[in-house]
Amino acid sequence: MTAAATTEKKPDEQPADRETFFGVFLRNLWSANSVTVTALSIVLAVIIGGLLIIVSDADVLAKFAYFTARPSDALTASGDLVGSAYSDLLKGAFGDPEAFSAWFNGTGTWQEAFAPISETLTYAAPLVFTGLSVALAFRGGLFNIGAQGQAVIGCITAGVAGFAFGLPPVIALLVALLFGALGGALWGFFPGYLKARTGAHEVITTIMLNYTATLLLSWLVLQSGVQDPNRTDAISKTVHEAAKLPSFGGVLRVHLGIVFAVAATAGVAWLLNRSAFGFEVRAVGANPHAAKTAGIGVARTYAMLMAVAGALAGLGGATQVLGTAYALTPSVAGNIGFDGLLVALLGRNKPWGTLFAALLFGALRAGGNRMQSYTGISLELVTVLQALIVIFIAAPALVKAIFRLRAARAAGLSVTPAKG
Repeated sequence: MTAAATTEKKPDEQPADRETFFGVFLRNLWSANSVTVTALSIVLAVIIGGLLIIVSDADVLAKFAYFTARPSDALTASGDLVGSAYSDLLKGAFGDPEAFSAWFNGTGTWQEAFAPISETLTYAAPLVFTGLSVALAFRGGLFNIGAQGQAVIGCITAGVAGFAFGLPPVIALLVALLFGALGGALWGFFPGYLKARTGAHEVITTIMLNYTATLLLSWLVLQSGVQDPNRTDAISKTVHEAAKLPSFGGVLRVHLGIVFAVAATAGVAWLLNRSAFGFEVRAVGANPHAAKTAGIGVARTYAMLMAVAGALAGLGGATQVLGTAYALTPSVAGNIGFDGLLVALLGRNKPWGTLFAALLFGALRAGGNRMQSYTGISLELVTVLQALIVIFIAAPALVKAIFRLRAARAAGLSVTPAKG
């Protein structure tokens, strides 16, 4: 027998240095990519939130006083408390299985079954717009801290257009939304123009405009012609029925704004990845000096970018007043602009990531309401969870150290098919 015959490999043998696709998949699943870090950040926030729930309950803490004698009492009480709290959180965000069962059996209604999902989408709709506003500006190298002020101006312009114009249905809604976008665009254009012409830092100017917008709203709702003539407190006239965002199912709060939010997400994704303006935005965000050398108008891009970002935040404010509030008050915008900062950070400043982050924040808010009413745990825990998620995402090195994540190697991403 020849030497070649003795060294010939059998068909089912594989080289020792080759790795199957499944092995590479498992290895990279535990590598330090952004998706893994984000998911583990949420897990860490949930764990710490559970510890805070235990610490905040006096009855459970009392059982830890004799932990060494009967540890099962403390552990069982802690598990029951945390389990019921997070169970109510999920039921309030996505629905109660008992409500769905009652609907299927004919003893309940579909409105009761889908009410939690409706609340999640209602809370998420304006956050999508403000989150997209922050994310889009960031992709161009700008920190739009003024999404709150732009949303407030969007509330003002959309709300005034909603009750001042006696327009027919559909047209009234479109005009109100247009006014909301234009108001936010104007409020965003100011810091963009100052950045382009004078070099004024957008963080400072947008923060100052936040205060200006809030004070303007507080003053406006007390003025004749805007304030409700039948009220003495700070509240405006009610938006006409024709200008309200139509809701689904009649009794559910979720409205057409969530559909517009998804459409806006797709539009921003197309703008960034498929349009000439999006290419300029990404080029300026990567290196403004190189973009200027390549012939891109950096100053013009800054001004237009902040105007578009302001329009998105303004639509978030318009969604708030036309979809849920229906009238202007000093706190009509809530914190949707500031929450939009967190949503954009959680979504890694990517359009679709921002959408899913807004849905997560909406679920936490909707579920937190049920958790508070059923277990007595403060709604502030939801705010703590949001803050913890953002903290861990902002410190990926900490998450990698806790879970001992490996950095994804470029060589490991290419798989050589095994012969067999």
